[in-house]
Amino acid sequence: MTEEYKAMIRLLETDIKGDLPAVEGISRIRGVGPSVARAILHNLGIPLNKRIGFMTDDEIKRIEEAIKDIANIVPPYMVNRRFDRYTGKDIHLIGADLKFIVDRDIEYEKNINSWRGIRHKLGLKVRGQRTRTTGRRHKKLVVKRRR
Repeated sequence: MTEEYKAMIRLLETDIKGDLPAVEGISRIRGVGPSVARAILHNLGIPLNKRIGFMTDDEIKRIEEAIKDIANIVPPYMVNRRFDRYTGKDIHLIGADLKFIVDRDIEYEKNINSWRGIRHKLGLKVRGQRTRTTGRRHKKLVVKRRR
């Protein structure tokens, strides 16, 4: 039995090189990390080290369906959005939806003038890192000259 090799596959609007192992390839999708990828492959019975390029179309379709329905496959602590502010449910976002929701959350923080929102507005570090000696990149230095 010869297996057909594909140099590149398209999975949930993401191009994945065929020579990557399954866990690493699935992790390339925004919103799917290595632990979630391992959980999906274990649930589907696909070997973790199998190359993406050697997967059949049926396996790729099963992976895609599993990623779309990931909240029912993995335990609640593995989803990336627990107790969503708008729906109240545990959901898992992937791809462009994840980027949109994160941007919307940051805008919400800015609008209510929370501490995190103010830090975002000022372009400072948000998560409690020190700023006395670090975080000086991308700052514009304005120097006034005398006439």
